[in-house]
Amino acid sequence: MRKIIIAIDGHSSCGKSTMAKALARELGYIYVDTGAMYRACTLFAIRNGLFNGDTLDADRLASLLPTIEVGFQLCEATGLPHVTLNGEDVEEAVRTMEVSTKVSPVAALPAVRTAMTTQQQRMGEAKGIVMDGRDIGTVVFPQAELKVFVTARPEVRAQRRFDELQAKGQAVSFEEILHNVQERDRIDSTRAVAPLRPAEDALILDNSDLTREAQAEWLFAQAKARMA
Repeated sequence: MRKIIIAIDGHSSCGKSTMAKALARELGYIYVDTGAMYRACTLFAIRNGLFNGDTLDADRLASLLPTIEVGFQLCEATGLPHVTLNGEDVEEAVRTMEVSTKVSPVAALPAVRTAMTTQQQRMGEAKGIVMDGRDIGTVVFPQAELKVFVTARPEVRAQRRFDELQAKGQAVSFEEILHNVQERDRIDSTRAVAPLRPAEDALILDNSDLTREAQAEWLFAQAKARMA
């Protein structure tokens, strides 16, 4: 079977990463979580005092981009890739609500998107890759053999995120998370550079009422059909 590029885009907290990880493992493909790359840039901005409240010093961040190295390293315990920031494993640090509330303005910056897109395209040159994010099928890999756009009702996505953060011991409120989900949808869909939207040839998957098993079965069937 031939190797292909699989692009999975969609709204925040709709399970893209979980789906993509499972599919990559099943196919023996490389998995790349591009959202984690933007979260790593956001963590860098927070740590370096580039936020004044919710206001980002965009010019300063753009000037510091050459000092930001985002990558992935395999975690021996889980067998999954963890995102790194300048060599440090920041997989847990980038999943906090503090990062979630600030990632959209960072990800909307043209300089940041250009830098991350270049890295992502380099990762996919050999194919055999599953990549998820917001603009994989429209900007990063418009030539991808399989493009999927995942969505779910905001309330469903907020509940999933709430359950995930509570399981990690983080003190959060459902209302705060729902607001964050809706605000990220608004920012991601209206930004000037690479707005969130399905590629014209993407398959739309609303997983509001689907089990993980049903999603995985559907996605695997779509991938195998295109690999033949």
